[in-house]
This record gives sequence, C-alpha cells and structure tokens, in this order.
Amino acid sequence: MSEQYVLDLQEADAAQVAVVGGKGAHLGELSRIEGVHVPGGFCVTTDAFRRVMAEAPSIDDLLDRLSRVDADDREAMRTLSARIRRTIEGTAVPGDLATAITRALDRCGEEAAYAVRSSATAEDLPTASFAGQQDTYLNVVGAPEILRHVRRCWASLFTERAVTYRRRNGIDHRTVHMAVVVQRMAFSHAAGILFTADPVTGDRKVATVDAGFGLGEALVSGLVNPDVFKVRNGEVVARTIGAKQRAVHALPEGGTEEVAIAPQLQEQPALTDEQVVRLVRLGRRIEAHFGRPQDIEWCLVDDDFRIVQSRPITTLFPIPEAGDQENHVYVSVGHGQMMTDPMKPLGFSMWQLTAMVPMHEAGGRLFVDVTRRLASPASRAALLDAVGKGDPLVRDALETVLEREDFIPSLPDVVPGGPPAAGAPDPIETDPAVVAELIERSEVSIAALERDIRTKSGPALFDFLLEAFEEHKRVLSDPLSFQVLMAGMESTWWLNDKLGEWLGEKNAADTLTLSAPDNITSEMGLALLDVADVIRPHAEVVSFLQGVEDDGFLDELPKLTGGTEARDAIETYLDRYGVRCVGEIDITRPRWRERPSTLVPVILDNVRNFDPGAAERRFEQGREKAQKKEQDVLARLRALPDGERKADETKRMIDRVRTFIGYREYPKYGIISRYFVYKQALLEEAGRLERAGVLADKEDVFYLTFQEFHDVARSNRADSRLIEQRKEAFRSYHALTPPRVLTSDGEAVTGSYRRDDVPAGALTGLAVSAGTVEGRARVILDMADADLEAGDILVTPFTDPSWSPLFVGIAGLVTEVGGLMTHGAVIAREYGLPAVVGVEQATRLIRDGQRIRVHGTDGYVEILS
Repeated sequence: MSEQYVLDLQEADAAQVAVVGGKGAHLGELSRIEGVHVPGGFCVTTDAFRRVMAEAPSIDDLLDRLSRVDADDREAMRTLSARIRRTIEGTAVPGDLATAITRALDRCGEEAAYAVRSSATAEDLPTASFAGQQDTYLNVVGAPEILRHVRRCWASLFTERAVTYRRRNGIDHRTVHMAVVVQRMAFSHAAGILFTADPVTGDRKVATVDAGFGLGEALVSGLVNPDVFKVRNGEVVARTIGAKQRAVHALPEGGTEEVAIAPQLQEQPALTDEQVVRLVRLGRRIEAHFGRPQDIEWCLVDDDFRIVQSRPITTLFPIPEAGDQENHVYVSVGHGQMMTDPMKPLGFSMWQLTAMVPMHEAGGRLFVDVTRRLASPASRAALLDAVGKGDPLVRDALETVLEREDFIPSLPDVVPGGPPAAGAPDPIETDPAVVAELIERSEVSIAALERDIRTKSGPALFDFLLEAFEEHKRVLSDPLSFQVLMAGMESTWWLNDKLGEWLGEKNAADTLTLSAPDNITSEMGLALLDVADVIRPHAEVVSFLQGVEDDGFLDELPKLTGGTEARDAIETYLDRYGVRCVGEIDITRPRWRERPSTLVPVILDNVRNFDPGAAERRFEQGREKAQKKEQDVLARLRALPDGERKADETKRMIDRVRTFIGYREYPKYGIISRYFVYKQALLEEAGRLERAGVLADKEDVFYLTFQEFHDVARSNRADSRLIEQRKEAFRSYHALTPPRVLTSDGEAVTGSYRRDDVPAGALTGLAVSAGTVEGRARVILDMADADLEAGDILVTPFTDPSWSPLFVGIAGLVTEVGGLMTHGAVIAREYGLPAVVGVEQATRLIRDGQRIRVHGTDGYVEILS
C-alpha cells in the first residue's frame, strides 16, 4: 500500500484517527455537520510521521532507552525526551513529502496564514484527554515556515509532559503517532471555549461559554479571566464579565503578539447574549452528532462562528439509563457501602441481583433511584430522616434538589411497593439469645449453600445461583434481623439524645458501647493481634515475612523455626476472616484467602507496635471504660429530679445497646461469606471455559455481567471484543469521582454541612466517635501500603470492614466517605478511637506526615503543621 502523506480535512472522518490523529478526525467530522463552519485545510498524515521517524538518526535507540527509564526518574526522562525532540526537529523533511505538503498549500492558498496543529493518534479519545499536551502554532506564513512548524509538531509528541502522561496511563510511546493539521487562520474578534455540559456540576442541560477578545490563545494559556456565560433552555441564566486586560493578536508578517486592551473595553462582554445563545445552539448540533457532551473551541469572525476543535468532555460522570424522559434523582450505593471505587461488571451485576432494592449502574458504580420516595410527602420525610442519620451530606444534597420545585413532581402519599402502613415492628426483648439464634441461622444457611453448590457446573450452576440469591435475600430480609439492627441503632440514638438533654453529655453512647459483644469486625482486628503474638517470638519468621512478595509464603513457613505455628495461626485466621478484602462488595476483588500476603504488613505492624496479650487487654480496657461510664451516668442521673426513673430507663437502654449493637456488623459478614462461596464456584466454571479455549483468561469473566457469563456458559462462545471494551471502560472509570447524589440531567449534587460552629480553616465532617486526639496523619490510599506507628491518625478515602485490623494500631480516624452507622464509625466507637468521617477531599487537603487534631465529638479536623 502506497503511503498517503496529505489528506484534505474534508476527506477525514472519525474512522481515520490512525491516519489523521484525534484532532484531524474530529475536524473532518465537524466539517460534515450542516451549519458548522470549519476553516479549510489539510492533514499531514501519520504515514509522513512514520517516514521521518524511520529516517531520523538514532531515534530507535533513544526510544528504547526512554521505555526503560524508571517512571520516577524525572531528570532522565527530561533529558531523553529533549534529545528526541531535537533529533526530530533537526531531520530534513524528505523531498517527496515536502512536495506533497507544498502542493496542498498551493491548493489552499500559499500566501495565506495558517494554524499548524498537532494531532496525535491517542488524543481527544473518549477515555483519555490529551488536551494541551501537544503544540499548536498560529499565524504561520510561507511554505518553509510551515515545514519547520510541522517538524516542531512531530517533536511535540515527546514533550516531557506527554511522555510522563503516556507512561502513567500505560501507553507505549511507539504506538502513538503524530499527524499535523494545517488549517487556514481564523482572524477572530473574539474566541473561547464552549462546554455543552456544565464542566463543574456535570449538568447536561447547562452549557457554559468562556469568551475573550482576539485569538483563543489568550484564554487557553490562562492569560485572561474570560467572560463566563451559562445557558439553559435557550436563554442566558448567569453571566460573569471578566476584566480582560490582555489579548493575543496576529502579526501581519506571521506569528502573534500580546496586546493590552483599552480600559473602556476591558469590562465589555466579548459576546452579546444573542451570540452566546446562537453559539450554544451550534454546540448542541455538534453534541448530537458525536453523541456525547463536547468541549468546543470557537472563533468569532465578522459575526460568524468558526469551530476549530471539538473533543469529548472526559470528566463528566455518566448518567444511569432510565429508559424514559422523566426527571430522576439517584443516591450513591458506594457511599453507604464504603466503596466508591468502580466495580467490574460481574461485581455490580451480582450486587444488583442480591440487593433488596433495584439499583442502576453508571461509571462502574451503583445508584438507587429515590425519585418516587422524594415525590410523596410521607415517604419523603422518612427517606430524608434515614439518610440524614447516616450521611448529612446526602440529606442536604436531596434537600437542594427538592428546593427546585420544578424538578420533582409531587405525588400522592401512596408509593407502590413502599413499606406497609402498620408502622414499626414490635420491640424485642433484650436477650443475647436472639443474636445467637440469628448468627446460628446464618451459619446453617451458608453451610447448606457450600454443600449444595459443590455438584453444580455449567448452565446448572447459574440456575442454582439464581435460586441461592433468593435465599440470600430471604436471610437479609429476616424480620428478626431487622428488629435487632433497629434495636441497636434506636437505643444508641435514645442514649445520645436523652443523656445530652439530661446531663449535657455529647455522644455518650460512644463510650457506653466500647467492647460490646458479638462484633465480628472488631473481633477480626483483635484476632490479628493474637496472630502477631504467635509470630513475635520467632525472629526467623519475622525476618522472612519482611521479605514476602507473593502469596506462596504460607507453604514456605514450615521450613523455619516456629514457622509451623505461624502458618497455623494465619490459616486459622483466614478460615474465619479470609472471605474479606478491601472493596468486598465487588465479588471480583481478591479475598484475603486468595491473597494472604495483603495481611503481612499489618501483622508486622502488630508485631512491632504491641506487646503480647494486647488483644485481651484492649477488649478488657474497653469493657471497663464502658462499665465505669455506665456507673458514672447512672449516679449523676439519680441526683436529678425524677432521677430514679431516668436512671432505670437509661440502664434498660444501656443493656439493650450492649446486647444488640455488635450485631450491626454481622449481616455484611454473612453476605461476604456467601459471596466467597459464589465466587469459588464461578471461578471454577471460568477455569473450565478457559481450558476449553472459550476464554483467554478465566478472570475475563469479571468483565461480563452475571447474565452474560450465564450466556457464555450456555453457548460456549465469548465476545472477546466486548471484554476488551469493558476493560478499557473500567480503566477510565477510575478517573471519575462518583457523586453522593446524581440527577438525570447529569448534575452531581454534593451537599454541605451548613455549620457555623467550626473554627476557620478546619475541615468539617461528621462526628462519629467521641474524643479529641492529636498526632501524625498517615494518608493511606491502599491498605497494602500501610506503615503505621502507635499514635498515628489514619486518613483515607473510605474504610470497609477489611480495614479494621489497622484500627487497633492507630489513635484516630479521618475518612472522606462515611456516616454514623457505617463500618468505620462502628469500629472506631468500638475501639474508642476519635473519628470524623465524610470530610470532603480529606486525602488531598491533609498531607501525609502533617500533624492534625481530630475533634471526634464535634466533627472537625484541624491541620496543625
């Protein structure tokens, strides 16, 4: 096939990214849309780039060296990328290639001025925005100058920033090629950027226009504060006019200059409202063509808009599919489940199939549609009350949406499928046997599942699992279980309210629930201290564990002195708790039983930071503290008017909370225990399909929904292209921040605490575990990276039960996500750790190693150094 070095812009389209790069392909597509004016020009194709790269001296050797450089060695990366750029810029454009470019210039008008713009093959794609990473040169005049700037564009593929970006995103330098767009200059009176969705809130119905005088370069390079217009339903709903002191203008002989704007013009809007609305209408046409919100660069020439770029906005959170045109309000499941990372398709589909309410997926996260419950005044109050107790930010976000009276229609009080009108279930007796019975029921049900699933494979396994999911939901919805959970929570609220009212005590239940019995998650943290006790006396084992890098270490342990006891202790721990892991609601995440090396750093921290017998001592100290608090509270109550009655009621509630609050953690443990059984069976089935050549890798099934996996098992055929697309999408979802509340317009509603009792500069959150502590902040994003010392304060996006082994060694807790009854809060109270959760952007605002003070009673964090 003969090389094609030049392609007219009109001939380029979306299918030709490999030939003309992302920018060229988009411009070609744009020029095909009716009513959209794109300045004419041509593309110097990637064939030309490959030709020059093949002829440039020593380039292969330099690329090899670049691919071997350590990602953190900034100096080596800077030096090598600069050498590559110099080599490319110094390589002469071969004669036939130069001829092809000058011929194209003749056709477009050689004397005209051009913009010469980089267009890489991995640029402006739906999953990776390389905006601004390669170069654009404006007002280039004459063939020799255009050839020189084409070379500069090729070289810009190897700017330090572009090289680092590719390295971080796992993109091979050799797979990205550079085309160059040579386009007639638009000498604009005004220029700027149009976002067809609000880039801050995500609202797809609000378009945002940034505008400045002169060429768009002033705005893109941050030289001016632009005018900002917001447009909704064809009218300007907000405007901010910037003081535009500078502009970039074209020079007659080529190139550009920065000029001052006359004072009387600085506060003038760069566009009229009529022009803004017309521009947005044009943007909506472009958005409809590409099928997703766009970030569009525009110029205004004699009252005519020219479009010089359009790319997808990659930062918007996707909207769940609703199948209708109605307004919807969605609440994040991940924020309630302490898992805001994206889930793989098998993970979210399994959670959907085993959840008690319908859930909708978007961006690898799950959401519950609460529109009907918000629309009816009776269910609205109950919903706001329930979410407000858990996470005040969700409540505030929902109230923000309700304040816009036109968004949610008001419905009559009857909500189909809502709770029966009979009211709350009768209270149960304060009897520990009730909890024991529930745990026994759950264990019997899981044992039956383990026994019955063993013989199932192929399509029969999936039929069996669909029945097992019904049993799963039956256990979850056991009325007795619900009564026990409510009894624990209601007695907590009662104690906090009444002791606050009678004694001025804040969050008294936090101390009264220390070392409550039957808390599977806090037992899990203490049990790992017992494992450390077994290992600590054996120096050879401790030394061996410090070098562990893979999961085969358990088989190696018996070769060491004390190794058999160490292995048995870890195995016993895994038998009880090995079903757990970080992000455990996603069945595809590796469990501790599958990846026991995850626990090694925590075991070593425990060996280093604790003395023998720490688990028992910790539990006993907590119990004594709770007992002392109880005696103190009751004595003070008896001294009050009507004190005996108040003390008796309080004693009843303390007994009740201590009997039932530990069970709060058990249902999740039951779910995750079932998940482990499901997962083992599904992986065995995936292994069968891998051996049969149906799948390239058994873990490819993680990128299929449960139903799709079922179809593959039935047909023995898998769509490898779909699996690859899902992997790519999953990677891209990591860059997205899921909102607590999302509307069907795509607006992420964050909510705020609306408090005025927090010191200036402090970070506001939710008080979930009383006390104040000061210490070193350890900002940890991955439990495997934990390296904690006694007295450290853990700062992390979220914690689920798998983090509780870390809680025994820290002095306080700060998380970005969480509520009063989420796991981190429950375990922090259980261990007596001051904790503040729901602190927006805590891991960005607090730096690792800073000294901070956590006010767990009042719900804020101070940064001290």
